[in-house]
Amino acid sequence: MVGTKLSHYTIDAEIGRGGMGIVYKATDTKLDRTVALKLLPSTALTNQDDRTRFYREAKAAAQLHHPHIASIFEIDEAIPEGSSSDDLRPFIAMEFIDGQPLETRIKEGPMVIEEAIRIATEIAEALKEAHEKGIVHRDIKSANVMLDKNARAKVLDFGLAKTAQSTMLTRMGSTMGTIAYMSPEQARGNEVDHRTDLWALGVVIYEMITGTLPFGGDYEQAIVYSIMNEEPKPLTALRTGVPMDLEWITNKLFAKEASSRYNSAADLIVDLKNVVHRPSRVSSISASAHHTLAQEPEKKTTFPSWMAYALGALLLTGGFIAGSLTGSPPAPESQDSFRFTLTF
Repeated sequence: MVGTKLSHYTIDAEIGRGGMGIVYKATDTKLDRTVALKLLPSTALTNQDDRTRFYREAKAAAQLHHPHIASIFEIDEAIPEGSSSDDLRPFIAMEFIDGQPLETRIKEGPMVIEEAIRIATEIAEALKEAHEKGIVHRDIKSANVMLDKNARAKVLDFGLAKTAQSTMLTRMGSTMGTIAYMSPEQARGNEVDHRTDLWALGVVIYEMITGTLPFGGDYEQAIVYSIMNEEPKPLTALRTGVPMDLEWITNKLFAKEASSRYNSAADLIVDLKNVVHRPSRVSSISASAHHTLAQEPEKKTTFPSWMAYALGALLLTGGFIAGSLTGSPPAPESQDSFRFTLTF
């Protein structure tokens, strides 16, 4: 199709393809601008489910207007130049992003931790916008995030987007999306919600920090088993200098039960920004499903909280025994005595 026209678009080059379509770089001859043009593959035109899903994707994505989401310009159908009259092709014209996929950037080598956290925050901000409109992406992965010339993230391809209020069109047991990024509930083919996107973002964060995927295997069933039953290697075991709080965040995102993950992308954004503000902080954070780092006060001690509790209990017990044995109150504290505070 390169060199031909579709409606008022001249197709310049193919730039990518996937299960839901082929993406071309094209020129909008009416507005004289470069766009990305996504078409359903011709082999999918006879499949009504794919056609319905294609239009649902476009309508869902067209609701979203955010600096970190690729904009949708037009949704239509047209007959490609030189094709037969019955070759009607549905297409989406969207923002063309001059840059590289995050997947490519990761393959180039280790990312600076602060850069990875910034990109993760930008993706989370895009998801916050979508989730607040009832839209779940369901296919977050590094290949679906573009970095523009300023290395700012743009989330692409709501190709598997699902409006939460609508009836799920995918048959039970169908597992759409890339397996390595799937949440346990998605891998099982169960109903999903916005917390599936947060799991997948956890995979992207892990990938940016370590250069590897957290759940692997030699074949699909092995990957699915790992997702549903195993824990990934800690970030801090694979790379030095990783803030403990960032490891805590990924652990929370990888909770097997969706109810134990973050309640929202907004909560995740708060914690990611707090990691940037205090990157060297040693974490000893509650695993409450509703807890965020912003709610965690700064520690006055550098030893773990369980040790503080144990030491406090020991001191209290010792004081009680001493008082019982002497039968008299303790001596007044000397001005030269050592004073310290246990903070719980």
